[in-house]
Amino acid sequence: MASGDTPAVPIRRLTRRSEFLAANAGVRVPMPAFVLLVHPRGDDQPDAGYGVTATKRLGGAVIRNRVKRRFRAIIRDVFPTHALTGADHVLIGRPDALTRDHERLTTDITKALAKAERRLAERQRHSGDGAAA
Repeated sequence: MASGDTPAVPIRRLTRRSEFLAANAGVRVPMPAFVLLVHPRGDDQPDAGYGVTATKRLGGAVIRNRVKRRFRAIIRDVFPTHALTGADHVLIGRPDALTRDHERLTTDITKALAKAERRLAERQRHSGDGAAA
């Protein structure tokens, strides 16, 4: 699971609707099989929150649950080493999430996390340029 010298980040599941809605204010990274939302919480907690959602547009309950199970399995493997500390992450399933193979989906999630980190750093640089706190 955790590899290299990257410390493992504790992960927790998002459970409240307000946490999912707050993620909408963060960075949005669209990928073929999902959309990743990342929102820094602004607290000092050293963990990473995650939530998974699949709308009825994907299909019936069996299909939606399969997509969510696939995402949660990858989250268990990828998030401890790649998730952003102090941020909440939400994966919104797209139709490609059903047909994409596990390795490709894992690679896509890893790339999306890296892209979100870059966008958050860029956003922070721009907001820090002369902005009064």
